[in-house]
Amino acid sequence: MNSNGLIKGFLNGAEVNPFDIFGLHVLDKGVCVRAFLPEAKEAKVIRNPGTAEESVLPLRKKHKEGIFELLWEGETKPFKYKFRIVTHWGESREFHDPYSFPPLLTSYDLHLIGEGTHYKNYEKLGAHLKEIEGIQGVRFAVWAPNAKRVSVVGDFNGWDVRRHLMRMLESSGVWEIFIPGLAEGEVYKFHIESKHHNHREMKADPFGFFFEMRPKTAAVVYDIEDKHTWQDTEWMSGRRQRNWLDSPLSIYEVHLGSWMRVPEEDGRFLTYRELADKLIPYVKELGFTHIELLPIAEHPLDASWGYQTIGYYAPTSRFGKPDDFMFFIDQCHQNGIGVFVDWVPAHFPKDAHGLAFFDGTFLYEHADPRRGEHRDWGTLIFNYGRNEVKNYLISNALFWLDKYHIDGLRVDAVASMLYLDYSREPGEWVSNRYGGNENLEAIDFLKTFNEVVHHYHPGVLTIAEESTAWPGVSRPTYLGGLGFSLKWNMGWMHDTLGYFSKDPVHRKYHINNLTFSMIYAFTENFILPFSHDEVVYGKRSMLSKMPGDRWQQFANLRALYGYMFGHPGKKLIFMGSEFGQWNEWDFDTSLDWHLLQYEPHQKLLRYVSDLNHLYRTEPAMYEVCHEWHGFEWIDFHDHDNCILSFIRKAKHQEDFLVFVFNLTPVPRTGYRIGVPRGGYYRELFNSDSTYYGGSDMGNGGGVTADEISSHERFPYSLSLTLPPLSALILKPE
Repeated sequence: MNSNGLIKGFLNGAEVNPFDIFGLHVLDKGVCVRAFLPEAKEAKVIRNPGTAEESVLPLRKKHKEGIFELLWEGETKPFKYKFRIVTHWGESREFHDPYSFPPLLTSYDLHLIGEGTHYKNYEKLGAHLKEIEGIQGVRFAVWAPNAKRVSVVGDFNGWDVRRHLMRMLESSGVWEIFIPGLAEGEVYKFHIESKHHNHREMKADPFGFFFEMRPKTAAVVYDIEDKHTWQDTEWMSGRRQRNWLDSPLSIYEVHLGSWMRVPEEDGRFLTYRELADKLIPYVKELGFTHIELLPIAEHPLDASWGYQTIGYYAPTSRFGKPDDFMFFIDQCHQNGIGVFVDWVPAHFPKDAHGLAFFDGTFLYEHADPRRGEHRDWGTLIFNYGRNEVKNYLISNALFWLDKYHIDGLRVDAVASMLYLDYSREPGEWVSNRYGGNENLEAIDFLKTFNEVVHHYHPGVLTIAEESTAWPGVSRPTYLGGLGFSLKWNMGWMHDTLGYFSKDPVHRKYHINNLTFSMIYAFTENFILPFSHDEVVYGKRSMLSKMPGDRWQQFANLRALYGYMFGHPGKKLIFMGSEFGQWNEWDFDTSLDWHLLQYEPHQKLLRYVSDLNHLYRTEPAMYEVCHEWHGFEWIDFHDHDNCILSFIRKAKHQEDFLVFVFNLTPVPRTGYRIGVPRGGYYRELFNSDSTYYGGSDMGNGGGVTADEISSHERFPYSLSLTLPPLSALILKPE
């Protein structure tokens, strides 16, 4: 097609390569420079700028829409140039031509992206500040294989979709352009025109590192390199060498937008840096080992709590800039606190500016709604069978670990990924090729994700929120498992809360709610979660779930937390539950910090702190929590009195603790339990201490074992006083 035909096609919206039309072209007649400058009243070209050979010649307006052209007849070689224009409103500008630069992505890059093995594709796609031949600018690249035309739009070009059309590289589906003169802070989107039904949409950058504050939806050019100097070398080195499965792991789950607000400033959010000043000392004093953040990636809707992600590569701008978030993580590490983030590869929202129907086709999602839509949540499901989609998600996981030093990823809604019929009625789902309900592509994705993460980042934990009996979730892939490090024990959480929410008079009929978990406690590497999901939507706060009068509610909650810390498994508590929030969690307001002016809440906070510090100092509570030889029942048969007792053991079996729980408001005296050896047993911990708000009934600091056999297998026994609604921990000396 001749130049006139190309120009006509460009103006009419045809599928053309803008680099075939604009820029410098060596022709039979000479060298031609052509540009689309709709804002220009007049335009000139500066040949060989900044050299002794510099010359300035006017460009001829070839078309009224703003196409300018100049032909140097007889020229045979290309040369460097830039434009000088005067706009219709009288402003003078000089700039380099985006269409004078060669492709920057290599064939090798494109091959790996297409193959799905470019695990750092965030370095290639998206917006990146670059210097090309001494010229500063931004390279943009986006994957949109079914697009007819793609352009970069923003304030810099008046959001004119014709101004910065991109070129597709080697039929790869990847579009690219380098725009000289752009700098950090530019707001931009991709305008995509599809080959199908002429669909057009403004799309946010799937690889954007920073976004405008909602409700705005554009990405912002941002350089995340060298903004922050990390000071956590000691933490990162120790993390790689540590076996977290036999280490204490007590997690404080936080929603940053509602942990604390600034009431003096209309309840605004705390910034990442303010959170570093306030949240980190609080967590450190309470003795938690890790913070787990509800999804931190950019999301348009506050009410989604972050679980409907749009900007998978951007920490939300609600609390500051990317380097502010780096500062927060760094400060956590310098204070000995790890950070997990919730990661959401199970689904994404339908917002028009997001991944949905990205290039006018079902690119990231399945076309068939029986596979591609979560009707319960109003969201779309990733097509895990597509290499580029798998690559997008796995690269994203590595991105948070590489660039933000995150210590682990808690993967949300794994069950919805594993089962094709998840929350679907018959006829609403499609079976796999074997006729089953397993999502084979998602299973393969999860295995690959875990293998890649653990390969590149030893010491990082991957945690599955998985609520079914799927086998081997936290077992290595080479043994047939999914490869996660840990799994939330949703069954334990449900059964335990069900038991403790009952009036003690009825508990004797439901003791199996507490004992059943030990049947499967070591089939996975479990975390015991009292999470955000348990304190919303009418489920009531942890304290409000507890039966009885006010004193009994606090006593029940102390006993519950004592039972949690005694039970094998790592620990997780959602914010507010540590001091006895009465109200359900509300994402839109601060926690009820005013409660800490009252003694019962102060004492509950002290109780959780002391439990955490005890947990971290007693190997029997954490070293062997995923294998049978770390646990032994003493007695679980005393249904009528609702008393449970068991032993927790460290790797050195002689190091053990005795746990006894009285789960009724009736105190017991002279209650005998068997123990494996004689000697003095110190009362290490008593939830009924007045220090924690209890009645101060106990065993005077400890008791000596009698040489009286008990429970048919223990040669010694202890005669104990069991306070009402209590947890006792005893240690042989």
